[in-house]
Amino acid sequence: MTLQEYDYARERPSKLAASCLLLALTMKNLGGWTPTLEYYSGYSAQDLHPLVKRLNFLLTYQPHDKLNAVRSKYSHRAFFEVAKVAPMDMLKLEEALTSS
Repeated sequence: MTLQEYDYARERPSKLAASCLLLALTMKNLGGWTPTLEYYSGYSAQDLHPLVKRLNFLLTYQPHDKLNAVRSKYSHRAFFEVAKVAPMDMLKLEEALTSS
């Protein structure tokens, strides 16, 4: 989704990937940013928090008339129906990020 948004072009791809991973871990309640993830990514959780919030905002306010083929593809069981996962409430996301 970020490939369609010009605002994300200035972000480092590694930071964007790490932020996406942290958001996914938080959304699925699979734990936080571990020391191993910090070591191999080079980013601390605090470095990623602003971008994680922006990514969740992008998921929350995405226009449903764009990227219908992509949304349809990732709504299939073969892709674990990830397009159907609801974004996190911004307050709950903030709590989860500050508590980890």
